[in-house]
Amino acid sequence: MDDTALPQSVPDRDGATILGQVPIEITVSVGFARPVVRDLMRLQRDSVLPLDRRIDDPVELYIGDKLIARGELQELDGDQAGFLGVRLTELANLDEML
Repeated sequence: MDDTALPQSVPDRDGATILGQVPIEITVSVGFARPVVRDLMRLQRDSVLPLDRRIDDPVELYIGDKLIARGELQELDGDQAGFLGVRLTELANLDEML
């Protein structure tokens, strides 16, 4: 490589790498439903679609199709009252995923 090649991690003004500032999307899975098409066609407003999990079962956090953590749903307090959050209870080794 020539001398003008960028280093693998470029620190920003705060000393963190630029890569550390890239937003990612995390999907939180609370469960799955597997209705047959007939039952799916009968759904209407206020119908309840049963999931394969109980209310106190852990939720799973994914980046793409990679499981990165498990946790418990919680209602947030303060300025974010009424919103949901996840208290992490298990973490995958993210270094191995990169």
